[in-house]
Amino acid sequence: MSPKLEAISGPLKGATFYLAEEVSFGHDQGNVVVIPDSSLAGRHCLIKREGLRVSVQSLGGDASILVNGLPVKTRVLRDGDEIKIGDSVFLLILSESRGHQESPSLDDRKLSGGTTLVLKPDEALALKQEEALEMLSPAAPIVRDWNNLLRVCRTISSIRNLEELERHLLALIAEIVPGERGAIFLLGEHAGDFAAVTGWDMRIGVERTVEVSRNVIDRVLREGVAILSNGLAATPGCGDEQSQVRSLLAVPLEVFDRVRGVIYVDTCDAAARFDSGQLRLLAAVGTLAGLALESARRQEWLEAENRRLQAEINVEHDMIGDSTRIRKIYQFIAKVGPQDSTVLISGESGTGKELVARALHRNSRRAAQRFVAINCAALPEALLESELFGYERGAFTGALATKKGKLEMANGGTVFLDEVAELAPPLQAKLLRVLQERELERVGGARPIPVDIRLIAASNQDLGTAVKKGTFRLDLFYRLNVVSLTVPPLRERREDLPQLANYFAKKYAAKSRRRVVGISPKAQHCLFHYDWPGNVRELENAIERAVVLGSCEQIMPEDLPEAILDEQDASSAAVTLYHEAMRSAKKQLIVKALQEAGGNYTRAAKALGVHPNYLHRLVRNLNLRADCA
Repeated sequence: MSPKLEAISGPLKGATFYLAEEVSFGHDQGNVVVIPDSSLAGRHCLIKREGLRVSVQSLGGDASILVNGLPVKTRVLRDGDEIKIGDSVFLLILSESRGHQESPSLDDRKLSGGTTLVLKPDEALALKQEEALEMLSPAAPIVRDWNNLLRVCRTISSIRNLEELERHLLALIAEIVPGERGAIFLLGEHAGDFAAVTGWDMRIGVERTVEVSRNVIDRVLREGVAILSNGLAATPGCGDEQSQVRSLLAVPLEVFDRVRGVIYVDTCDAAARFDSGQLRLLAAVGTLAGLALESARRQEWLEAENRRLQAEINVEHDMIGDSTRIRKIYQFIAKVGPQDSTVLISGESGTGKELVARALHRNSRRAAQRFVAINCAALPEALLESELFGYERGAFTGALATKKGKLEMANGGTVFLDEVAELAPPLQAKLLRVLQERELERVGGARPIPVDIRLIAASNQDLGTAVKKGTFRLDLFYRLNVVSLTVPPLRERREDLPQLANYFAKKYAAKSRRRVVGISPKAQHCLFHYDWPGNVRELENAIERAVVLGSCEQIMPEDLPEAILDEQDASSAAVTLYHEAMRSAKKQLIVKALQEAGGNYTRAAKALGVHPNYLHRLVRNLNLRADCA
């Protein structure tokens, strides 16, 4: 069956949503699931499906999501999980036959009444003298407990899958501790987040929801103590009296002297009582199982990280750089490329937005089909409409034959709309229809034509600001902004400058058939301290110019455009003074050489030890024509 979400409470109660590859939730109309709840963000969260693997991801720093009562930012979901988004609760159903898989949930109820025993770690695990003597008798309870611990050891040493290990461990605990419900909590990487939670009905041996007091769990995590409470009073207003917790045990899961989780057992039987022996036995189980559970969790994380890194290594792209910012783009391409989601790429001009778009296409299932790039700012509105949508014969003067538009020609492939903010309002409406209906109409046509395309849009403007100004449609913005990426400007990834500059130097040296072995340290210094308003495109042009006009095997500072030499980093006074002194000294040397040579450039160049063409360029760049006339 297809994975689905059932709304079990909130404004959408009773509705069922079958999960596509990606489902967005929020109060804005552009979401797949629109929730009329003002407490939610416009685009609050995403639920993604890859086969039967379903995960939830928050889309904002304050976007609150609860899974089985636990706050999460991102989480792989299980069959039967309850996802709370604002005032709405959705039940995830992956399998009809398996039934309702449940997990623990935390509430803020304070337990009152009864008696409580709290043992510190050394007290919980210490063997009393009388217990040591009891071990001499094969029928003594301590011997039975010892045998149970051996069974736990055998179990945790033979299972590596985290979910399976949790279930087997809870099933064993059910045999040695007479409770009704049990749960295991494992801390995640972030404070307050749980990486794994499993609830267990100890009477019938199935997973189920277990409501657990957050106060108890927080104390065990904070202080590392083992807690026993008996004879607890029913909490008013929290359901029928028969379902209230009357006795509980909670012990820490320790890993290298750090509490990494909690084992919890309780019962609603008012006549039931736990004793200190059971508390100490469960504490021993926690000590034995802590490292095994953490190792299994870490193993799963490492395997997922390995898959992510392998995917990143296998990403096909033409981009250059290894900085942290550019590596995040490679990760984005590896993750988003294989999907069919619409992508919005933002960034300044010259940052390489089209390279990212082409990389997304090359790493998608559409890689064998066409990639069609369209610059929305390069064509007037009337011509752009016919370029995008095509036209029928006779649609306007000069339309002598039917012509397919680029959207139709890209059927099965990817369309890249650059500078999408420049689209006129009528074209924005037509593009929105294509995205919503997956069909288009040619200019002058009346027949809808189905198209199967993936759309990637890019803009050097802030589309959110354009929406506020009324120059861009809000509904189109939401359709484009399914997955977004900002390509950083070159000044924010300066560590990539040497690699980029050397790449362009080799490229244009080969084109111009010149020997260029690299870039001199002083030239690299100039490149590094320039602000690069034109980004990578400006760098490429600067290096091409240096290769074409240079005369040395290395690119020197004087080969670079004057703008790069003149606009050094304002914070580096020494660099500015250095270049001013160098320019002044060069001017004096050149003027003197030309004066001594009587204005003969060939003799002056020979005296200076440079090529005559290079001397002419220096005179031009340093504005010395009047001085040398």
